[in-house]
Amino acid sequence: MTDRYHTLTVVLGTDIRADDAEAIINAIQQIRGVISASGVVADPVSHMAVERARRDIADRLWRALNDETA
Repeated sequence: MTDRYHTLTVVLGTDIRADDAEAIINAIQQIRGVISASGVVADPVSHMAVERARRDIADRLWRALNDETA
C-alpha cells in the first residue's frame, strides 16, 4: 500500500520578503488539491538555529581539514 501525504513542506534557501513570496504562494494555491499555502515569518529563533548549524558545519569542516579528531 502506498503512503498518503496530508502536508508538503517547502524550505527556502534564504529568507525572502513577503511581497516577493506572494507569487510563489499564489502559484502553490493553484495546484489541484491544495487547500491553503502560507508563509512562516522568520524570527530570531530561526536565525539562531541557522547560525548554530553553520557554526557546527564550519567546526566539523575545520577539524576534517586539519585532521583533528572529534
